[in-house]
Amino acid sequence: MQTSMQELSESLPSSSLSSQIDTVHVEVCQNIESTLPYSLVREQVRDLLLLKGVVFGEFVATEFSNPLLQEHILSVTVTDISHEIQIINFSLVNLLIHVFKLSEEGPSEDQVEEETSITAATHWLLPNVEYHNLWDSLIYEPGIKQKLLNYAETTLLFSDKGVDSTIISWNRVVLLHGPPGTGKTSLCKALAQKLCIRLSDRYSYGQLVEINSHSLFSKWFSESGKLVQKMFSKIHTLVEDDNALICILIDEVESLTVARNAAMSGSEPSDAIRVVNALLTQIDQIKRYPNVLILTTSNITEAIDLAFVDRADIKQYIGLPSLDAVFSIFMSCIKELMRVGIIAPVQQVLGLRSLEVMGFIENDATRSSLQLRELAMKSEGLSGRSLRKVPFLAHALYSKKDTVNLEEYLIALDSAIKEQFKDTDKL
Repeated sequence: MQTSMQELSESLPSSSLSSQIDTVHVEVCQNIESTLPYSLVREQVRDLLLLKGVVFGEFVATEFSNPLLQEHILSVTVTDISHEIQIINFSLVNLLIHVFKLSEEGPSEDQVEEETSITAATHWLLPNVEYHNLWDSLIYEPGIKQKLLNYAETTLLFSDKGVDSTIISWNRVVLLHGPPGTGKTSLCKALAQKLCIRLSDRYSYGQLVEINSHSLFSKWFSESGKLVQKMFSKIHTLVEDDNALICILIDEVESLTVARNAAMSGSEPSDAIRVVNALLTQIDQIKRYPNVLILTTSNITEAIDLAFVDRADIKQYIGLPSLDAVFSIFMSCIKELMRVGIIAPVQQVLGLRSLEVMGFIENDATRSSLQLRELAMKSEGLSGRSLRKVPFLAHALYSKKDTVNLEEYLIALDSAIKEQFKDTDKL
């Protein structure tokens, strides 16, 4: 017998249910062919939520009794709820409703020199269907994603208010560092998408410009910093459009240090230094634009150039997933497999907070969830990238049936986890 949501809520302390949230963000994905003005969509969605009254935790709606919403809206999502178990009364909170359309355009590639096939940068129009739901799928320690959002909102506020940057300095640069496979690049892309949605009232569209740092610091040394300047001159053209939010992504930014180390050792000294200095100079120049954010990642913290580190406002470490994060990743994977019918019948999987409230006592309602917790404990030490692969390998290697029940799948998942550690040890 499964515990109902009502029974679970009654078992929780009242403090767990009392909302401390003053503002709730609601993201409304509008059909790309819809011509309804955003103001009307917000009005209709606000009425929908007030009629709904109360929801238990996050809320997603894709079907609507309102014919106007049904025709023009793909989804309404109450997002970024920080607590696992929380009742939200829409009449008691400030509703910030963000309406957006997803671009279906693929990436465009930018060659700084026509005679070379090397891609200097890749451009994405945002918000893009490619990155839809990416933000929600990324699971980190509590507060990391909100910290990045708060930072971006403050950079905009300071620019709007005309804060003198010679008195209070900020560079619009974020550095995410940590071991490989922890989702740093994905988080940068998801943050760019999220900001374009959150700021849809202010900016008509966004662009993600992903710079190929490896091409900058190898083949182009002979051309010194000229090609870097060429690339950034194109970016300057983009940021001059006040209606666009431009996010620049430089992956594996430690390539800067590799170049400087080569310079110090006597290999291509003058050209290497010019390339690095040109990039740092361009970053310094572009920060005066209020509609730009520079997102960078590094796998090798010891090798990050100190001149660049000094420019980063946020230096966020992204480590291996904690037990809570591992459990949440596995739970999201299982829910997805239930959604598509690979795991059937659908069963309720309780979160760690719910299990804790229930004293981790095993019964029919908690048995599968407790088994999943044990598997999460066995999986600590795997990267986020590996954890996302394990549910696939569990089915591919140990299940091999179109449809399995949850009990069978958890056994297969256990085997896949053991295999993953075995393979890692051999490597």
